[in-house]
Amino acid sequence: MNRRDFLKNTARVIGGITLPLTAFKIINPKELLASTGDKTKVRWVFLVDTYKCVGCGMCVRACKLENGIPYDAKVTRTWVERYVITKDGKTHADSPMGARDGFTTSKIDLGIDGYENINNADIDKGFFVPKLCNQCENPPCVQVCPVGATFQVPDGVVLVDRTWCIGCGYCIMACPYGVRFFHPVYHTAEKCTFCYHRITKGMKTACVDACPFGARQIGNIKDPNDPVTKIIMTERIGILKEEYGTKPQVYYLGLDREVK
Repeated sequence: MNRRDFLKNTARVIGGITLPLTAFKIINPKELLASTGDKTKVRWVFLVDTYKCVGCGMCVRACKLENGIPYDAKVTRTWVERYVITKDGKTHADSPMGARDGFTTSKIDLGIDGYENINNADIDKGFFVPKLCNQCENPPCVQVCPVGATFQVPDGVVLVDRTWCIGCGYCIMACPYGVRFFHPVYHTAEKCTFCYHRITKGMKTACVDACPFGARQIGNIKDPNDPVTKIIMTERIGILKEEYGTKPQVYYLGLDREVK
């Protein structure tokens, strides 16, 4: 048995870890600048404006086409969640096919359990939240990869080398944001890379280009004149699951406490 097969077999007998859910944290700009360090002049960050997202799914479709994720596969590098908060305080959330086709019904998709119908009169509020890899400053996926297939480049983006990946799944288990999955064709670890092949050529990510409402933006937090940096430094922004110490670099405008 070679080393690759040994590691694959070992991974199959190791169970996953259970991570608790938590709400977001509001970010202090001074704290943010201190966390980015001075290693390079570029640190890519992502900004999501939940006020502008309408759940159309155009970002998800664009991402699949750009990054070679089979269109009908039930996995995607980015997705959109729909939240419906009822007057009794309950939170209902779904993301059918990652919202690839948007939300075509008012019923909440419960997966194998069917659908839940919520009366309009019972709804307190509803909103959409796009999600993607958080490109953490302190990425646990990099730490647990036994072969170095998951690695972080100097400008902060975490990438995956398919030629090195052995499919052990450690990185998938370690990610507290649930953004990693096995590619249905290559059977290696897969996730959003901020469209690194595009942004390093001066282009925007596929999802940013596809969003007709400007709900998604990408920028360089090291550049004080970057429009994204200006928003992050002056607006009330939040991050997800701050208590894990991963220092995520995806920031949200209008993030509600119900979002996990």
